[in-house]
Amino acid sequence: MTNPNKNVVDSARGDEYRDWLKQMTLIRRFEEAAGEAYAIGHIGGFCHLYVGQEAVAVGSNAALKEGDVIMCSYREHGHALVRGVSARAVMAELFGKATGCSAGKGGSMHMFDTTKGMLGGHGIVAGQIPLATGAAFSFKYNKTDNVAVSYFGEAAVNNGAFHEALNMAALWNLPVVFICENNRYGMGTALERSHAVWNIHERSCSYDMESEIADGMDVLDTNRVMSKAVERARKDGIPTLIEARTYRFMGHSMSDPIHGHYRTKEEVESQKERDPLITFANQLKDAGLLTDEDIKQIEASVAEEVADALTFAEESDIPDASALFTDVYAD
Repeated sequence: MTNPNKNVVDSARGDEYRDWLKQMTLIRRFEEAAGEAYAIGHIGGFCHLYVGQEAVAVGSNAALKEGDVIMCSYREHGHALVRGVSARAVMAELFGKATGCSAGKGGSMHMFDTTKGMLGGHGIVAGQIPLATGAAFSFKYNKTDNVAVSYFGEAAVNNGAFHEALNMAALWNLPVVFICENNRYGMGTALERSHAVWNIHERSCSYDMESEIADGMDVLDTNRVMSKAVERARKDGIPTLIEARTYRFMGHSMSDPIHGHYRTKEEVESQKERDPLITFANQLKDAGLLTDEDIKQIEASVAEEVADALTFAEESDIPDASALFTDVYAD
């Protein structure tokens, strides 16, 4: 399923595109810094980085508006950043500090910011999918025009919650978009997983739901597919399943090697030729919407923001013991 127009750059959207590139760059540099902080013991527990998948979060989020909500898996740092959670608040949360977006209670896998419509990273595989369906039900019940979005990995489609949630969404015509970020290596799967979502969907979904494939390494294509899905959900209450075919350049988690276990170095390096930051920057340069100086300014601005976030996280206080008995969002 290819679209000959998917790579067409609209010159009238130059400012928006440059902002997308900056968002993707922020995610990349933030995650690299988080990986280094984890390696020296500043971040504890599990840590799943988003390096390589930036185009999915940025391209899809650009189709949303204030009041829409997203729910993610445990690989959610990038999603929090594009929803407007500050780099300071996300990094502090990774450090387990009281100034984090969830007051240090969520950490890497469970960060929330309800004020931004970021309704959490979820550690239970597929657990967020029915929750997003419930949020969409509330939007329909209250007659709003908002949309709920659920992001999940391809291994989640083996969970019954995936099928149950999609079935309810279709039966009740709920304004929800399900985005499978198919990075090809769900836990315990092999390369054939790259087509698993689509095949499972075709085999098991007899209900009325739109389904599309997006090039998850192309922010323009991701935005194109997501924009159509959001419009269907917002106007007509039609849910959509999107398979965004992407690739993570890091291991599954910080405890997982980048290559050598189930991926070869040659495979990872070949996939980096499709790096969404580089390919999008080249597209904008070819269209006359970006210069090398612009890229330098973006990199410098992002470097300053990430360095500030690290300093803020390091200098912030750990939560007081009394915080064990308080609700972060009680007010």
